[in-house]
Amino acid sequence: MSSHGDPIPMIARKSAGLKGEANVPGDKSISHRSLILGAMAVGETKVTGLLEGQDVLDTAKAMQAFGAEVEKRGDTWHVHGVGVGGFAEPGNVIDCGNSGTGVRLIMGAMATTPITATFTGDASLNKRPMARVTDPLALFGARAYGRSGGRLPMTIVGAADAIPVRYATPVPSAQVKSAVLLAGLNAPGETVVIEREATRDHSERMLTGFGAQVTTEETDEGRVITLVGQPELKPQTIIVPRDPSSAAFPVCAALITEGSDVLVPNIGLNPTRAGLFFTLQEMGADLTFENMREEGGEPVADLRAKFSPDLKGIEVPAERAASMIDEYPVLSVVAAFAQGKTHMPGVKELRVKESDRIDAMATGLRLNGVEVDEGEDWWTVHGRGFGDVKGGATAQSHLDHRIAMSFLVMGLATEEPVRVDDGGPIATSFPIFENLMTSLGADLGREA
Repeated sequence: MSSHGDPIPMIARKSAGLKGEANVPGDKSISHRSLILGAMAVGETKVTGLLEGQDVLDTAKAMQAFGAEVEKRGDTWHVHGVGVGGFAEPGNVIDCGNSGTGVRLIMGAMATTPITATFTGDASLNKRPMARVTDPLALFGARAYGRSGGRLPMTIVGAADAIPVRYATPVPSAQVKSAVLLAGLNAPGETVVIEREATRDHSERMLTGFGAQVTTEETDEGRVITLVGQPELKPQTIIVPRDPSSAAFPVCAALITEGSDVLVPNIGLNPTRAGLFFTLQEMGADLTFENMREEGGEPVADLRAKFSPDLKGIEVPAERAASMIDEYPVLSVVAAFAQGKTHMPGVKELRVKESDRIDAMATGLRLNGVEVDEGEDWWTVHGRGFGDVKGGATAQSHLDHRIAMSFLVMGLATEEPVRVDDGGPIATSFPIFENLMTSLGADLGREA
C-alpha cells in the first residue's frame, strides 16, 4: 500500500538514448530548513525553488500551526516569521507524513519554547525511533511522551526555562545535530554539538545566513559546532538549489542507458552531500561539472552525464557514507552494470531509513540476477557489466521512495523489464519523477 491509498505498480523497460535537460526538484533538506528558519525569523522570508513534495508541504502546514504565516504566491513562497521563541501552541496534532527530517527538526525548533505539541506521521514514520532526538532535547529541559521504543505519536512539552547544552552525537546524523542547534536558538548562552563524523552542514550554513552566530572547528574530539543562543534571525530571500539526491536518478539512468547525454542544471554540490558524484567518477563515469558557482552559501553546478559502458567496481570509502547515505540504493544499481565488485562499508544507518535499505535493495537485485553479499554495516554488489543484467522480476518498494526509483532506473538497462510493486511513495520526495524521466526518453510508467 502507498501512504496515499492503493498501491501503484510500475514498470521500466530497456530504453535507449536518454537526452535533454532534467530539471529536478529543489533540495529537500534546504526546503525544510528554509521554512522552519523563515518561521523563526522576524519579518518576511521569500523562497523560490522550494521542493513541493508532500514531506515539505507537511512542514509548511506545521509552521502555520505554530503561528507563522506561510503562503505561496506565483512561484514564490512567503513566510512571515514569529521570531525565536515566538511559536504559538498548535491547536491540533501535527502530522509530519513520511518525513523524518520534518518531524525531528520541528521537535527541535519548538523544544525550548514553553508550549506543548503532539506529533504523528504515516505508518512508516510512526515506526522510526525518535529517542535519538528526544534524548538531547531532554537536556534542554524538554519532556517527551511517546509510544514504546520512543515512537510516534509523541507529545513534546517544551522547556519553560531552557538551559544551553553541550552534546556529542552518538551516531552521525544531520537531523539530530540540526534539532539540537534549532533548540539552542531559544536557550541562553552557547549550545555546542560535537560530531565525531561530519554530516551535511545545511543547518549551519543557513543559520549563519539568517544571522545566527555559528562557529565550527575541527578538534581531537571531532567537529565542534557552537551556536550563540537567542539571536534575532533576519528574514532572507532564498533560491533553493536542486536536490543532489533527486539528481542521482537521472544521472545514474544516463550512465547505464546506451546512447544517453543528460544535463541536470543547478545542482547543489555541498561537499557533505555530493559523495555519490565523486564515487561515480571514480568508477569511470562520464560525469562532468559545468558552470560552477555559489548560491545562498551553497556551491552549485550543472551536471552532464553520458552513457558509460566501461564502469568499474570500486571500494567506496566508509568515511564518505554520510555524504551520500541516501544515494546507496541507486549506486547499487549502477554497480550491477559495472565490471567487478563494488564494496560499500560503514552504512549501518541504511538499516533504519524509510525501510531497511540494504535488505530491500539486496533482495530486489538478487531477484533480478545480481549477486549481493551483505553484513550489518556493509554490502557488496558483484557487477555483471553492461548488457549482462537480466532483470525480469518485481521488486518490493517497502513504502520507500528511493527503493522504488532505484529499481525503475535499473529496468531502463536490464534485458527484461523490472517492476516495482508500489511507486506511490515516490511522490513524497520527487513528485515529477515519472514525467521527468519519460520526457528524457525513459520507457517507464504505471502498470494497468
